[in-house]
Amino acid sequence: MNYQQIATALARVPELQGWEPGSYSVERLGGLTNLVYKVSREGGSYIVRIPGEGTEGYIDRSVESHNARVAADIKVSAEVLYSDPSSGVMVFRFLGGTETMSPDAFKSRTGSPGRAGQALALLHNSGKEFRFRFELFAMIDEYLKVLDDLGEILPSGYHEVVKEAQNIRKILAAKKGLPLTPCHCDPLSENFLDDGDKMWIVDWEYSGMNDPLWDLGDLSVEAEFNEDQDKELLSAYWGGEPPAEIMGRLVIYKAMCDLLWTLWGLIQHGNENPAEDFWAYSIGRFERCKSLMSSPAFKGHVHAVAEGRLYD
Repeated sequence: MNYQQIATALARVPELQGWEPGSYSVERLGGLTNLVYKVSREGGSYIVRIPGEGTEGYIDRSVESHNARVAADIKVSAEVLYSDPSSGVMVFRFLGGTETMSPDAFKSRTGSPGRAGQALALLHNSGKEFRFRFELFAMIDEYLKVLDDLGEILPSGYHEVVKEAQNIRKILAAKKGLPLTPCHCDPLSENFLDDGDKMWIVDWEYSGMNDPLWDLGDLSVEAEFNEDQDKELLSAYWGGEPPAEIMGRLVIYKAMCDLLWTLWGLIQHGNENPAEDFWAYSIGRFERCKSLMSSPAFKGHVHAVAEGRLYD
């Protein structure tokens, strides 16, 4: 337990400067790459986030700090009480009475996909600016080059899917009127906290300006939404029945999300990363991507985006 780092972080928060070590409890919470602690005593609870080793190599903590404060100001995320971009240590006010979401929780908690849609709409329609710009197809290009350099064996049907992705890229690029908005960009289920009335979003490490439908499509994939959940998410987000062009973008980004992480997983496999079976991970992602892109409905969604006039 990082007691000294926790105590140092708490001492930086004016309202917590009287909290001496030993006067509060410390509970380790979830977190794949970072260390996250709930610190409590009578009068309140707080979250101390200590970044994982090596994360400074691929996460810009000054961007994260800025974007997290903007998200808090929008009232879509927890209040930031302290942030040190040089170390990545942050202190947040604890969001009490919430449940950390999962695919199962999104299925069992009535109305939760809709509340997630409302939270994303609040973020995207805020008119605020995030630092950094998320570039989906630039990332895909980069991953493809790395795979080519690795000479990695690729799954069956890979080249056909990548070719179709390039066609989709051209269609999306032709719709230049779609405004970029502040986006989470990594909407895992676990980054959503539900209190039954309002959905909160946390963890802004990968956030930036992006096509807002990326967040919805990515959440749909990660939370394993079915068609009804997609409709609930998007109707709440749009404030009514969405145009076919908007549903089309959500479905396209579901496929592109799986393709992106397929490529990433293949790179891990090629580099012999022992953390998990990245070949199985990649094949699972790829088969889901390929199945969606080869489905009869997918071409209709792509056509709806290509023919859409909403942003012209």
